[in-house]
Amino acid sequence: MKHLLENKKIAIIGGGPGGLTLARFLQMEGADVKVYERDASKASRVQGAIVDLHFESGLKVIEKAGLMEAFKVNYLQGADKYRVFDKDGNMHLDEHDRENNEHFGDERFRPEINRGSLRNILLDALHPDTVVWDRHFVSMVPDGDGWLIHFKNGTSANADLVVGCDGARSKVRAYVTDIQPLYAGFTIIQGEIDHPATACPEIFKLVANGNLIVLSDGKSIIAQPRGDGGLTFYAGGRYPENWGKHFTGNEAIYNFLHTYYSGWNEQFLKFFKATDQLVIRPLNYFPLDQDWKARSNITIIGDAAHLMPPSGEGVNTAMLDAMDLSEYLANKEYSHIQSAIAAFEQHMRARSRRLTQEALEDNEVMYGEHALETLLKRLNGNGN
Repeated sequence: MKHLLENKKIAIIGGGPGGLTLARFLQMEGADVKVYERDASKASRVQGAIVDLHFESGLKVIEKAGLMEAFKVNYLQGADKYRVFDKDGNMHLDEHDRENNEHFGDERFRPEINRGSLRNILLDALHPDTVVWDRHFVSMVPDGDGWLIHFKNGTSANADLVVGCDGARSKVRAYVTDIQPLYAGFTIIQGEIDHPATACPEIFKLVANGNLIVLSDGKSIIAQPRGDGGLTFYAGGRYPENWGKHFTGNEAIYNFLHTYYSGWNEQFLKFFKATDQLVIRPLNYFPLDQDWKARSNITIIGDAAHLMPPSGEGVNTAMLDAMDLSEYLANKEYSHIQSAIAAFEQHMRARSRRLTQEALEDNEVMYGEHALETLLKRLNGNGN
């Protein structure tokens, strides 16, 4: 490793795509790095629905990390295809009818991969014992020029540099800035169906290991497969801030959804009854003009730094942040870690400002009067 991180212990809080990608690049530079992850083990939690990687971000990172061949073995052929419906069940687009035309050099190709598979690719690229499991971050205190980190299980660790990669509800962020998220005006109700082949076989066939989208009346239902054979769906709409806090349990949320989507084709309502778990998720974002003073021993990346409404950019941007941070820290032009972090954070905030603005605008369209027409134009390559 170059002089900036020589003899420095780096602690990455959070073993998601951003944190693991950062560990990979830092180890490629020879750094001493540990990833502290709250999951009890590699296999303790299903990693959620599929995720698509983009040519200019996620795929670029995978290539530079030397992991493209492993990615090509594990990505889901055909899972980038869409089926789009209106509330009456009319199908307006069925990409499952088209031939696979998948070229990794094509900027429009956005291959999908199970989150668990992506995590495994990154884990396998790290040195043994890089990830320390069952380390749920609680707090940390200054310790000389570094930090003493405390975890929920009573253990602790020292680090010269801490990087918060702990997502939308980051606890590390508070040590960097007190800027709070804003509500975007939309809320999604996320549902998990563990056994869709038996719980809702008709819907399972419609999703067909791809993306299903239903848009009408300023509302949406979006479904994707999970890596374990289950389905994740998102029922979205415009709601007041703090809406839904009075709901307790699946049954109350189910009853609301059944009423809210009254008049929609019955096949789409089967999502709600088949679910094993429903969670209300307000869509928040950090202010576009957020700023903070860089420090020499801590920084944040991904959702911890620049949470934004869903736009397909979350994982991609976190991985790009990780690659960029490693490059800034390895850059001989910077004589101090603080100056390298300052330059990185300025670059990261500029990019996230643009992407967050685009995400906010996209969500206005998604829940607007012409949502279906706009989506179809984009998927057909005729829209912005």
